[in-house]
Amino acid sequence: MHNLKVLFIGGTGVISAACAQRAAESGADVHLLNRNSTSHRKTPSGARMLTADVRDAESMRAAVRGHDFDVVVNFLNFTTAHVQADIDLFSGRTGQYVFISSAAVYRTPPGRLPIVESTPLRNPHSAYARNKILCEDLLIRAYREWEFPVTVVRPSHTYDHTAVPFDGGWTVVDRMRRGQEILVHGDGTSLWTLTHHTDFANGFAGLLGNRAALGEAFHITGHEVLTWNQIYGAMAEAAGVEPRLVHLPSDAIAAADRRWGEELLGDKAHSKIFDNAKIRGIVPDFVARVPFSQGAREIVSWYDEDPRRQTIDTRINALTDRLIEAYRPGRV
Repeated sequence: MHNLKVLFIGGTGVISAACAQRAAESGADVHLLNRNSTSHRKTPSGARMLTADVRDAESMRAAVRGHDFDVVVNFLNFTTAHVQADIDLFSGRTGQYVFISSAAVYRTPPGRLPIVESTPLRNPHSAYARNKILCEDLLIRAYREWEFPVTVVRPSHTYDHTAVPFDGGWTVVDRMRRGQEILVHGDGTSLWTLTHHTDFANGFAGLLGNRAALGEAFHITGHEVLTWNQIYGAMAEAAGVEPRLVHLPSDAIAAADRRWGEELLGDKAHSKIFDNAKIRGIVPDFVARVPFSQGAREIVSWYDEDPRRQTIDTRINALTDRLIEAYRPGRV
């Protein structure tokens, strides 16, 4: 990857910051494009900062004027209009365009496990996933018809030290520490895959500038599979408490709150296990090394370093109390 000129559009997020850092460590000439450079995450040493409004075509053209890139990676595209703007801007100006999709695009509920890249794409419960599928369709059509050099990457649940893996974020840990009950969807035994952002970045870096990845889609996930009860337990242990878990049907949660319900029925309520053979086929040294027990400690430590980070979602708090009370044994 030495001297590979790479543009990261949105390179300061949970996943993208780790990917940019790993690319820089591998010798890439990293450019980061954002509306502003405000971020608490580390910016790679020597990275060049470009400023633009990614939804303004003229602003984007001005920011990249005079540049061609070996690789362009966009973490901020969510609709076909966003993707078409990039096709128009970067056609003939990059050797590889990496679209960040989502593992939520796979058939939900899953038809069989583990999930592989050829699993059908269909998610009737998530508008976010359906839009990502349409974006993938547009890009693959562009690749087939006139060789637009796309690679599709589908992250699953990828986290860093800032990302509590629950709806409501730190609110759930705060409830644990206050001795309050915690709401868990289903019976808590569905299987889930969590991926530490540095593990994701190690696999991702091997795709950059790799011609074998053109026209292909890859997911990059951790190898550890946990039940949701175990995930809540790991966070509670990191927070120094015993969790009081209350289990409710996902349908009941969805009926009470559409946004939370879409997250569950469109993704988290179903067991998600992934086969990483394809990414290992062209990035042979990819291996996920960070267990969630370590990741949970990193998360709690970061929030405890500065109590101002420990914001509480009053809506989720109130909804949790209301649902637990409504479905308490003897009330239904």
